[in-house]
Amino acid sequence: MFLTPLSNDQIESYNARGGAQADQTDPKAMQERFLKLFVAQLNNQDPLNPLDNAQMTTQMAQINQVVGLQQVNETLKSLASQFGMVGALQGVQLVGRTVASEGNGLVVDGEQARGAFNLGAAADRVTVEILGPAGEVLGTVDLGQRGAGLQTFAWPLGGVDPASVRSIRVNATAGGQAVTATPLALHQVQSVGMVEGSLRLRTDGGTLGYDQVLAFL
Repeated sequence: MFLTPLSNDQIESYNARGGAQADQTDPKAMQERFLKLFVAQLNNQDPLNPLDNAQMTTQMAQINQVVGLQQVNETLKSLASQFGMVGALQGVQLVGRTVASEGNGLVVDGEQARGAFNLGAAADRVTVEILGPAGEVLGTVDLGQRGAGLQTFAWPLGGVDPASVRSIRVNATAGGQAVTATPLALHQVQSVGMVEGSLRLRTDGGTLGYDQVLAFL
């Protein structure tokens, strides 16, 4: 009884079946399985129609490619795991820090409330209104001239209940013309953790992904 040369489809199908089980995805085991099959094919080939060098070379190249890809995948998984651990360790340093994200909120720190906003251009006059639950103005901060970009400020609470401090409204002008001012939300980081490979920050205002943080203060 003679065996005909294996086709490319047969080799790929064989490798796919072998990869269906975890214990068969090991590159060394996969290579051993292929070599046994390959030797059996050589021993039972038709003497009148043997495998030529091109067929043998193609089949060996295919198994080497599959094994190489498996090894690369394992290496990448290992690197991803190590990067995740490094990211988690670095994230621990953020505990206690204040971060800015999209939104409109302040952080109450002792006897003052701190907020942030982003100016689209330089302004010759900037004022910030501190708003309560119903949008009422609790106080105003005059910041004078400010450059473009991220801006921060602090407002003394005085006798205002910290729980009533909710948001801000920024008014900025340059030469009498309005300047775009985007309020930001400030959060204080309480803990960090890895969720599905991504660094997550638990703050006093909820949970943030690391990619949601616009600035560290």
